Amino acid sequence: MSSIRGGDFSQKIDYVFKVVLIGDSSVGKSQLLSRFSRNQFSLDSKATIGVEFQTKTLEIDNKTVKAQIWDTAGQERYRAVTSAYYRGAVGAMLVYDMTKRQTFDNMARWLEELRGHADKNIVVMLIGNKCDLGNLRAVPREDAQEFAQRENLFFMETSALESTNVETAFLTILTEIYRIISKKTLSANGESDANGSAGILKGTRIFVPNQEPPIKKQGGCCGGSS
Repeated sequence: MSSIRGGDFSQKIDYVFKVVLIGDSSVGKSQLLSRFSRNQFSLDSKATIGVEFQTKTLEIDNKTVKAQIWDTAGQERYRAVTSAYYRGAVGAMLVYDMTKRQTFDNMARWLEELRGHADKNIVVMLIGNKCDLGNLRAVPREDAQEFAQRENLFFMETSALESTNVETAFLTILTEIYRIISKKTLSANGESDANGSAGILKGTRIFVPNQEPPIKKQGGCCGGSS
């Protein structure tokens, strides 16, 4: 099993993992990002223009990993998400609002776009956000689980408001990326963008002894993070 420790580390960063958040407007992508990176939630949050990212440093098996989480921040309403946004990403979270069926129905389109632009080995997790609003549920868990299983995605329901499963979701995807890197190098396009997020994994390997193959697990909702 991999050991994970969060916090700020003064030592050299061993790896930078770029993870992108995609999905319709107002599903809570920015709030998930804020909750994970700063443990903050704003009831007065407004749509952000442009693309932004936050970072958080973690330690996985004595290697220092910086998670660089990118948020489309409103561009999705104009369908202006470009290949540059996906470049260098090794993980993606497809986020829908479990109280709004249309945001879930659009997941197939977002996944198609992701697969058209991102590396074929990218780790993808389906996120049903706002599970604190259970009485307003419009997307049955079974529907999301079926979609995730069919498309070979991780799946978890979260609440950025109540901090339910948020850290667990991010740590799950980051640990899975780490496990993949420990076996083989994710192919990258070899070009470094302005933030140095592309091509950073090329030629790097981490070997983790006595590690079992990862098993996809279905995340529960509103039972708290494990």
